[in-house]
Amino acid sequence: MFNDFYGLTGRPFQLTPDPAFYFESLTHRKALSYLSYGLAQGEGFVVITGEVGAGKSTLVAHLMATIDPARLTAAQIVTSKLDGEELVHVVAQAFGLIVDGHDKASALGAIEAFLHDEARAGRRCLLVVDESQNLSLEALEELRMLSNFQLGSHPLLQTLLLGQPEFRDLIQDHPQLEQLRQRVIAAHHLDAMELGEVQTYIEHRLKCVGWAGNPKFDQRVFTELFDASGGVPRRINQICNRLMMLGAVEQRNRIDGAMLSQVLEELELDGTMPLNKPAKVEVPAEQQTLSSPAHQPIPVDVVAMAQLQALLAERDSQIAELQQAVIELANEQDAGATPVAADPAQASALAALDAKLSGIETKMLEQERTIRHTLTMLIEWIEADDASRAAA
Repeated sequence: MFNDFYGLTGRPFQLTPDPAFYFESLTHRKALSYLSYGLAQGEGFVVITGEVGAGKSTLVAHLMATIDPARLTAAQIVTSKLDGEELVHVVAQAFGLIVDGHDKASALGAIEAFLHDEARAGRRCLLVVDESQNLSLEALEELRMLSNFQLGSHPLLQTLLLGQPEFRDLIQDHPQLEQLRQRVIAAHHLDAMELGEVQTYIEHRLKCVGWAGNPKFDQRVFTELFDASGGVPRRINQICNRLMMLGAVEQRNRIDGAMLSQVLEELELDGTMPLNKPAKVEVPAEQQTLSSPAHQPIPVDVVAMAQLQALLAERDSQIAELQQAVIELANEQDAGATPVAADPAQASALAALDAKLSGIETKMLEQERTIRHTLTMLIEWIEADDASRAAA
């Protein structure tokens, strides 16, 4: 592994959720606020959704690490395709209950007795259900029924549901889940990290294992890594693992764009993870000389600037042509002592000039659209570059 080469005390980009590596991005901070609010209510359902690898499990691991077991008893289950009865038994097992018999009634009785005992001891109970998108409607209904357990007027069980985006859609739209929807007291969808958070995220995880600046990352790597990963934490971890391994193999103390390109090609070839592919800029043959060695990619900003300069030059040429046509038309009109209608040759010449003017105007409109598009591309590149410098 690369840990020894870089003098690290552990694996900075492990894929297993670990609260020690919790990074509070903007979206995670919002999620934690919703969680805190929901847990303060002590009842109903809290729903957290997000893409695969968005950090749901790490968020919950961080939450569980902050829970005082003297005040809250928490159990966690990761669901597969469970029906209602199977789910009840899995919940019982998660709370450490031994159920006499294998029937649903016995499991429900054991869970209710346990919840009453915890409440009398001054402890609330929290059930965390991961991968909730795998639950059947029957299983979700059983979870709702478990939320009905009360001691007097106090609810005995609160449930945190974690799932992928399709679970959010299911909760919001399915007609059979109206009763469950009414018991959702807080919900949040975890988005991907923003561009400016990627560098801080990577350095945070490295510092957790004793990183002291070796290896150093080129600034541009963070922007390109964000583009490839879409800002999804697990994808960033996968790419960084490969980058660090490549750096150790080649004994490199600096991670640069060429190394990242190599790693991304390898990931694409072996199908390890899906990557976001940036749109390719088509480079005209006459502009290929902008790339010094033929095998190196042409930077987008250089290509866009060259395209813009060529478009502006062509537009200037068309403006000059338009001005000349206007002058010719004016001269024809000034010199016309004979009425135009009486001189077929003059009428034909004027019609030709009109057609020429219309054609030039059409070309200029197309050029303006192309120039605006190219300028937009340049502005986006400049803003992305400024954002990466600001993050530094």
